[in-house]
Amino acid sequence: MEQRSAPRHRVLKAGTIEFDGGPVTCMVRNMSDAGAMLDVATVAGIPGYFTLILRVDGRRMPCQVVWWREKRIGVAFE
Repeated sequence: MEQRSAPRHRVLKAGTIEFDGGPVTCMVRNMSDAGAMLDVATVAGIPGYFTLILRVDGRRMPCQVVWWREKRIGVAFE
């Protein structure tokens, strides 16, 4: 059952997770106006709230982690 508030579209965009602990490289795998799914090397050390920066256009989006599994993070945009 779909629980997302907006449909997500497949993308492949390089991004950076920014927080007080330093930047973490990620890949945005799918995205909507409400959130995204990110691939990371490891979820260890990534906080529940951070800023996602899209490298292609420099767009900055405050995020809240909704779920995480091994090397993937689901976020909602604030």
